[in-house]
Amino acid sequence: MNATEWSQSNELSLPAVTLREMLVRMLRIRLFDERASSMKRDHIPGFLHNSIGQEAEIVGACMALRDDDYMTGNHRSHGHPIGKGIGLAPLMAELLGKATGVCRGKGGSMHLAAFAVGSLGESGIVGASMPAAVGAALSARLRGTDQVCLCFFGDGAANCGAFHESLNLAAIWNLPVIFLCENNGYAGCSPQTRTTAVSDIATRASSYDIPGVIADGQNVTDTYHKVAEAVSRARAGEGPTLIEAKTYRYCNHQEEMGDPVYRSATEILFWREKDPIENFTRRLITSGAMTAGQIEAGRLQVLDEVDAAVIFALQSEAPGAAALFEDVFV
Repeated sequence: MNATEWSQSNELSLPAVTLREMLVRMLRIRLFDERASSMKRDHIPGFLHNSIGQEAEIVGACMALRDDDYMTGNHRSHGHPIGKGIGLAPLMAELLGKATGVCRGKGGSMHLAAFAVGSLGESGIVGASMPAAVGAALSARLRGTDQVCLCFFGDGAANCGAFHESLNLAAIWNLPVIFLCENNGYAGCSPQTRTTAVSDIATRASSYDIPGVIADGQNVTDTYHKVAEAVSRARAGEGPTLIEAKTYRYCNHQEEMGDPVYRSATEILFWREKDPIENFTRRLITSGAMTAGQIEAGRLQVLDEVDAAVIFALQSEAPGAAALFEDVFV
């Protein structure tokens, strides 16, 4: 069986309703981030990192979870709560710093959380959410539930101390956490080949005697199946898994900061041809899971959701001065 046949057989093994939901969630991430990027100059304060190009690994991983499972993210994390099922309106309001946002306007783009879908938070500090994911998994163990925590991080974070400490602790305590490395090939503007000795982050799993798995991060069903297997292991008490999703971000690391040219046109074109949404759409049509008309209807539905989210955010009020004294420990 060649790679194309394998991919189609995997997709056909999933219910049509699941495949359609995968496409809709990927479209939500893509169209939400495109709109947010267009609003950055006039409406969104602070930095804005988008996930355009990485939609498949996000949605595939998140849809392998239950609603009550936990998740932690990173600075590039609008897509993660969307992949887990959050509504777009409060998320857009959060980016605009409005009181109706998921964190009442206090988290913004890089530090939002969405407890309604189990998103415990994201952080602009590289690798900072990894110990929190271990803590969430420990909490599930101590409370006697079978919840798991999915921890998203980038290839740059794999060189931080928090990576090694988190994997080591999760391994020796056999905790139900899935570490998912979104390897888009760059830490900021630095290519992985210049910052990391190993070519595959997943090989580091052997240092902690846990499984290390590589997923095609541009293929939503490949990521789904591999994360689902890791989730099953974790629920069964078999401990953590390190999954490396090979993916790519189409935009610069931080466009509004004036990133230098650090990628070749040939490289970008190579990955553009692996567009996770376009390729999945073609496979859905070829397999008969969806028609072109159904796909276009889904895209228009998501566009309406994004439009409604923007209107909601623009019409929402900013937090009042009294909000400065709320949500604090002292």
